[in-house]
Amino acid sequence: MHIVEGFIVGFLGSLHCVGMCGPLALALPLPTKSPLQKAGGALLYNVGRAFTYGILGLIFGLLGAGLKLSGIQQWVSIACGVIMILSVVLPGVIKMPKSSNKVSSSIYTSLKKKIGDSLNRKKLSNLLIIGVLNGFLPCGLVYVAITRAVTSDSINDSVLFMVAFGFGTLPLMFAVAYFANIIKSRFLHKLRKAIPIFIIVLGALFILRGLNLGIPYVSPEFKEETQEVKCCH
Repeated sequence: MHIVEGFIVGFLGSLHCVGMCGPLALALPLPTKSPLQKAGGALLYNVGRAFTYGILGLIFGLLGAGLKLSGIQQWVSIACGVIMILSVVLPGVIKMPKSSNKVSSSIYTSLKKKIGDSLNRKKLSNLLIIGVLNGFLPCGLVYVAITRAVTSDSINDSVLFMVAFGFGTLPLMFAVAYFANIIKSRFLHKLRKAIPIFIIVLGALFILRGLNLGIPYVSPEFKEETQEVKCCH
């Protein structure tokens, strides 16, 4: 079910992707010799993003395994949900430390430069590289997906969730890249207005998931694993 859940989160969140990463998708150097080549180029770009999300799922899935063992998995889910909602309701209250902002800015600048260099090379393989690099760009929606990956039941679930999340964003992102010549920046600006609503909804779902209510797929029951020690008589 984690695959379906990941795809749904990605599909619904693709509005955020279009609003934030739409300009990059519009600037992709897609081949124009034939519709098939153009579609293949757009697909490569999105597969690259999904690959990166899978890597992030592996990294944070390992972290999540530690959280599960320590018994704080559900509290992480609740805390993240609260933070997501507060970031919309009380903007500016929750701020990242300056040192963290500097690191994030440095990473963003480096990735942006590498992506810019790749955009100038009109090769099909570069579209895959751009997608891989794009997946590492700082993004609120990706942070949300990573948080869900951290609270997955296993490392495999975490990886599959993140890959499914990437492919969930594919339909709309593919359409933006393929039909770039008819999409205007005003459309992307309007999509950004729907992002706060989406964040609040996801935040509420994260809180429900951590409340341990026993509702399938919405608020599953967290079962603590215990080991039975048998003594020989």
